[in-house]
Amino acid sequence: MSDPGYAFTDSVRSLYSDHFRWLQAWLHRRLDDTHQAADLAQDTFVKVLARRGFAAPVSEPRAFLSTVARGLLIDFWRHRDIEQAWSDTLAMYPEALHPSPEDQALVLEALVAIDRKLARLGTRTRHAFLLHKIHGMTHPAIAAELGVSERMVRKYVAQAMLAFLVDDASSTDRVGSSASPLAVGADFQQ
Repeated sequence: MSDPGYAFTDSVRSLYSDHFRWLQAWLHRRLDDTHQAADLAQDTFVKVLARRGFAAPVSEPRAFLSTVARGLLIDFWRHRDIEQAWSDTLAMYPEALHPSPEDQALVLEALVAIDRKLARLGTRTRHAFLLHKIHGMTHPAIAAELGVSERMVRKYVAQAMLAFLVDDASSTDRVGSSASPLAVGADFQQ
């Protein structure tokens, strides 16, 4: 009887040795950064290893790897954009008012977590939630803006809040921390 763990490891080893250089070049063409391309290529294989869901050889390995890598690229670009926006925000204030490096890292981590949560919401739900929470718009004003009823706005905002709460609860279960990303970033809004 063969060990499924061995088959999986052997499959990933073969995938890595046959396609790592190709994947790194594919990523380099999109990033124009050799070191970042190497990091993301490694991250792609780490993600494949974490899945442990396939033991059979992949019929289209380059398509499979590029799909996994594309998701990591999107995350990388989003993270980079958030870092830049945070850096631009800090630049608007005197350095004496900047949070400590530890707090800056926490805020950046919270911003990335919030962005991921918002990205999982539907377009209208996300838009209504942001208009309400960030822009302080009332439900009637949001309804007029989106061309929907106030009841739908309440539903959208409630859906978004529920999604954040459910996600926070599952994060607490996994990590053992109860700090919400919304709470971590709230201290800097002064």
